[in-house]
Amino acid sequence: MGNSQLEEDLQKQRKPPPWHLRDAPPAEKLKLKHRFILLMAREPWEENQAPEKARELLGQTWRSAETPLRGGSNPDAVGRRKSRRLMRNQPTDSKRLNVQVRNLNRFSTFVKSGGEAFVLGEASGFVKDGDKLCVVLGPRGPEWQENPYPFQCSIEDPTKQTKFKGMKSYIAYKLVPSHTGQQVHRRYKHFDWLYGRLAEKFPVISVPHLPEKQATGRFEEDFISKRRKGLAWWMDHMCSHPVLAQCDAFQHFLTCPSTDEKAWKQGKRKAEKDEMVGANFFLTISVPTGPGAGLDLQEVESQVDGFKAFTKKMDESALQLNHTANEFARKQVTGFKKEYQKVGHSFKCLSQAFELDQQAFSAGLNQAIAFTAEAYDAIGDLFADQPRQDLDPVMDLLALYQGHLANFPDIIHVQKGALTKVKESKRHVEEGKMELQKAEGIQERCNIISFATLAEINHFHKIRVRDFKSQMQHFLQQQILFFQKVTQKLEEALHKYDSV
Repeated sequence: MGNSQLEEDLQKQRKPPPWHLRDAPPAEKLKLKHRFILLMAREPWEENQAPEKARELLGQTWRSAETPLRGGSNPDAVGRRKSRRLMRNQPTDSKRLNVQVRNLNRFSTFVKSGGEAFVLGEASGFVKDGDKLCVVLGPRGPEWQENPYPFQCSIEDPTKQTKFKGMKSYIAYKLVPSHTGQQVHRRYKHFDWLYGRLAEKFPVISVPHLPEKQATGRFEEDFISKRRKGLAWWMDHMCSHPVLAQCDAFQHFLTCPSTDEKAWKQGKRKAEKDEMVGANFFLTISVPTGPGAGLDLQEVESQVDGFKAFTKKMDESALQLNHTANEFARKQVTGFKKEYQKVGHSFKCLSQAFELDQQAFSAGLNQAIAFTAEAYDAIGDLFADQPRQDLDPVMDLLALYQGHLANFPDIIHVQKGALTKVKESKRHVEEGKMELQKAEGIQERCNIISFATLAEINHFHKIRVRDFKSQMQHFLQQQILFFQKVTQKLEEALHKYDSV
């Protein structure tokens, strides 16, 4: 039987030969289509032909039954041909050496911060001398270069002010920077604006969180006092950071006169138009160079992993301590005060009962017991007031550091993303998909992010030791002073019985 007869018989059964696509049932056509694509993928099409062939193979154009497949009517002959490139727009050798695999998650911190674009060499911008941020090698490893002109700034005298002829009220805080000595007044919304700008600009720096907002009770004395203390801690960390303290936006916030609304808006617009953000920010970082200045990426990864475990444990313990301190303070303000005053009231009732005895030799005892009652009542007040002196400052510090601990997962994510790009580039070089020079550029830019991350980690530890040392000393000093006051009250009551 000839081929024409075979084809005619198959057409009657609606079953075309396996290498033709005309008149095939849908399921069979799909199966043949897949086989056709695989066969065509083995053909050495020229690059400019690939798109057209791809469209053909995807079903926009089909061969007729009378036209055999490329390479003859026997598909097995085609299948034995050596494959040179895949069917779908396979890149040429020059393109093959410029592979850049981007993160599929375009909402990740690594992508949004500009870290990916910087590592892949897509950042470009002119860095002014004043914008450069230097990382140096210190005794503990990479560190931010110290601020040559350190300063502090106090936050005092929160006052209620109004505008729009008294229709709107707000609290203004007096700021006095030590390097200018000129006081300015700022509202909470000014702090909030500054925080937003700094958090956007510095993706590898932990910008301290502001005290939380409150919808109601904003003008209550306790809330204003607590917020002022929180802002004071925030300001201390801002002034202590070598990079944040010298930022133009922060200096504008500290020095622009409160009465010059035009100058404030100009500085604000300048900060909001800052071009050294995102990927361009990383261009401003200057790191050590020369022999011995490079970083071992495996060692960096180990250090970052260790710090990640540290921050997790510190966050858990800070939450536990905050809960414990808050519960203990609540007991002192309510429970302890109430219990001590109940004891005092009982002594007072006893004294009043003894006063019914009109004997002269009982008067001294009655007075001593009444004084003891007053002593216990005063001790109850001491307990109620004590948390403001010792526990509240500890909880304020814990709140500030919980903000820092919440920042570091994103900072670590940026650094981890850069390390991943280095590992991918090395693999692409081994596979012949990337030039060695391009991979070296990726590793060099990853080193910049690693230097900055380690510098920020070292700064965090340095400030942490300073803060917790100072705060624990203050806490214990206040505890000692408190119990000395309690002891003094008890000793005074005791001496009353000497003359009985």
